[in-house]
Amino acid sequence: MYLKMILKRNILIVIAIISFSNSVFSQWTHEKNKGFYKLSAWYLEADKHYTDTGETDPNTTRGLFNINLYGEYGISNKFDVIAYIPFFSRTFENSVVSGTTGEVIEKGEGFNSVGDIEFGVKYGILNIKNYAWSTTLSFGLPTGNNQGGSDGSFQTGDGEFNQNLRTDFGISYHLGKLPVYSKAYLGFNNRTKGFSDEFRTGLEFGANIIKDKLWLIGKGDVLNSLKNGSLDSQNSQGSIFANNIEFVSLGAEINYYVTPKIGFSLNYSSAISGRIIYASPSISGGIFLDIK
Repeated sequence: MYLKMILKRNILIVIAIISFSNSVFSQWTHEKNKGFYKLSAWYLEADKHYTDTGETDPNTTRGLFNINLYGEYGISNKFDVIAYIPFFSRTFENSVVSGTTGEVIEKGEGFNSVGDIEFGVKYGILNIKNYAWSTTLSFGLPTGNNQGGSDGSFQTGDGEFNQNLRTDFGISYHLGKLPVYSKAYLGFNNRTKGFSDEFRTGLEFGANIIKDKLWLIGKGDVLNSLKNGSLDSQNSQGSIFANNIEFVSLGAEINYYVTPKIGFSLNYSSAISGRIIYASPSISGGIFLDIK
């Protein structure tokens, strides 16, 4: 029971981070009535995890499949509204089968529902020449199920309302004739229901390999817990196991424009170190509409 809850919680945290790191390249806010929209699927399956001491341990294979919508829309030349809607989320555990007899030791299980939805607003503080600075306030709504399945460990949401404040600074430039951009962000996530607050930071680098067609992007994200939550082992099931999560992750993304507005994306991300988190990579892919 303890292990199952740890693993499921960690998937949900990773989803939130990955989902709101969607790239709009070097553009931080859109012009009025312009926007970026993406339909994608995200998948993770793991048979090992980082413990609370940072070591890796094996676990029964668990995973999560998610189909979501992400969007940014310019309500003015300074303000964007943003949304992340995981309208289908499935968490599952594979059956445990004896390697010698082939007997099913523990039957697998799955659970489907909507995930936790996030809404927010982004404000462009500065946009001069090739420099941009923005800040984003987003709200995580507890729309998922935090006690799904036969034992309550198959969650598609964490059951708490959080507020994430983030600021991004970026610059676009050239390496030789190659258009590129770099950006960095700092963020603070205030969590409720006794969860510890979190400090987030990251870097991103992108290059336009084929003019107006192909972008290659590299990402790095760090999450540190402030360890100021009130949850302990006496809390109800499912609460303690996402508290004080920490990780360092690296990822790569490809975005290819089929037309000036429509394109496809593919992302690969993995935690290279962490505490209470899966030690396996995630992949995602989708189609986007970029109205400039």
